[in-house]
Amino acid sequence: DSEGGSARKGRDGHLQATLPLRGKVLNPEATSLAKVLENKELSDLVTAMGCGVGQTFDPSKLRYDRIILLADADSDGHHITTLLLTFFYRHLRQLIENGKVFVAVPPLYRMDIGKDTYWAADEDDKKRILEQYKKGNAKVEITRFKGLGEMMPNTLWETTLNPATRRLLQINIADALETDRIVSDLMGKDPGARFHFIMDRAEEAEDLDV
Repeated sequence: DSEGGSARKGRDGHLQATLPLRGKVLNPEATSLAKVLENKELSDLVTAMGCGVGQTFDPSKLRYDRIILLADADSDGHHITTLLLTFFYRHLRQLIENGKVFVAVPPLYRMDIGKDTYWAADEDDKKRILEQYKKGNAKVEITRFKGLGEMMPNTLWETTLNPATRRLLQINIADALETDRIVSDLMGKDPGARFHFIMDRAEEAEDLDV
C-alpha cells in the first residue's frame, strides 16, 4: 500500500495492519536476493511478516493470516503489484501455495446513478454497471480516482478494506512450469522475450491505461 495514511485511518485497527511502501520496489527477477534485500521497502516487508526469507524462511512464523497487496487501480499501481508478486513468487512461494497472498481490487471509478452509488474496478466494470443500472433519464456522474489517497478513510474502508464488502483476488499457481516461464519472460532481463509476449497478444488488448 503506497497510501499508508488513508489505509491506516480507514482500517480496523483490531484486525488489520498496514505497511506503506513509499519508495521504489526493485525488480526481484532481475536482481539477486542479497541485492533485493538492500531495498528498504522489501526489507521492511520481510521484517513485518516475520517469516524470514531465503535460508531463514519459515512460513509457520508468518504473523498474519493474510497478506493483501493494495495499490492504486491504474497502470502504475498494477506495475507495483506485479513487482511485489514477483518477489513473493521467487522468494516466498510457499506463502502463495499456502493461500496467504491476495490482491485487493480498489475501485477506479465512483458512479452515481440517480440516488445510488456504485464502484467500478475498471473500464469493463464501468460499462457493465452502466448497462445494468442506468434506468430512463437517471442522472449519471462518474468520477475517476487518481489514487487511493483521494479517497476518504470511510470510502476506502467501504470499498477496499471492509471484509464484508471488499473484493480480493487470491493468488494461486495453476501451472508451475507455465507460470515460471511467464514470470521469466515478462520480468527478466531479456527484452526480446517481453516483446514477443506482447506482440503475440497485441490483438487481445483493449482500453489500455497508459
